[in-house]
Amino acid sequence: MSVESYLRAAPKAELHVHLEGSIQPATLLELARRNGVDLPATDVDGLRRWFVYRDFPHFIEIYTAISRCLRAAEDYELIVVELATELARQNCRYAEVTFSPSTHAAYGVSQEQWWRGLVTGRRRARKEHGVELRWVFDIVRNVEGPEENRRRADYTVAVAIEGMGDGVVALGLGGNEVGYPAERFRAEFERAIAAGLKSDPHAGETVGPVSIWRAIRVLHADRLGHGVRAVEDPDLVAYLVEHRIPIEVSPTSNVRLGVSPSLEAHPFRSLREAGVVATVNSDDPPLFNGTLNDDVVALHNNMGMPVDDIDAVLLDAVRVSFAPDAERATREVRYAEEMAVLRLAHLGESGDEAKRSTDEGRA
Repeated sequence: MSVESYLRAAPKAELHVHLEGSIQPATLLELARRNGVDLPATDVDGLRRWFVYRDFPHFIEIYTAISRCLRAAEDYELIVVELATELARQNCRYAEVTFSPSTHAAYGVSQEQWWRGLVTGRRRARKEHGVELRWVFDIVRNVEGPEENRRRADYTVAVAIEGMGDGVVALGLGGNEVGYPAERFRAEFERAIAAGLKSDPHAGETVGPVSIWRAIRVLHADRLGHGVRAVEDPDLVAYLVEHRIPIEVSPTSNVRLGVSPSLEAHPFRSLREAGVVATVNSDDPPLFNGTLNDDVVALHNNMGMPVDDIDAVLLDAVRVSFAPDAERATREVRYAEEMAVLRLAHLGESGDEAKRSTDEGRA
């Protein structure tokens, strides 16, 4: 037993994982064959070589190609259940999963098809794996042509509002930040917020603090996807702390896409120490050859965070989720109780003792 074994066993919640980006390579090959889609690789190793990115637009290009492999309700159900299986394996019992409806509509998939797959998969995730899933439907910001951009954004808001009774909790904004500022999507977010959805846009990944300020001031962000480049603006860090606006940080994703040079240099720990509510997430795990557990372990092994501090990170993910208040409170209590039991089993010591030994080991 070790700190790493404890961190992998600890209960978790994930707030930033993309459904389309969670498809395992073997499943992607199966879907491509099933639906007659040509990919640039025909085996798992070839796909992993394909998942190496020149820059963020190249990543978007590959992500779009992956989305084309989904056609029928059964395809969507398959990837939802597969995601739940993987989350359960990592002791993640709750996840808010980002999905891009307009991308699939643009490829000719009807709402009835993709929605039936999501609903059926979500029910199976709960029944078969004890994993509760909710949805963040995101607008893809980098759609060319203002009319098409507006049409797809309107579609996303409409289906998000329609799906509120079946687990949709927030409107997101994904894609390439460069050249697609938040101001373009003010009206869509105002509609979503008025309907009762939360605001959860991506910001501060490929564009710096200005993108985060816009997401806060224009889109009234309740949480921020990524947000890691807030570290470049002390005033912004102070604002996030004062207003308790959480950020969904994905360390391995940040390294793979060049946002951070390495896990060791990643600003996650400094943001937490400044008081920012930063959660840890996997983003698109197979595309970055990682897992949620790998990112949690990296907080300790690569960034030197004490176990107590990582426990606080994991519990914060529960606290700032968009689940109903009573559900959040119950889950937080259960997680804290389970963590205490697991710490004794894996570390043989209480939280304070584990923190002291961790600090002494780094000294």
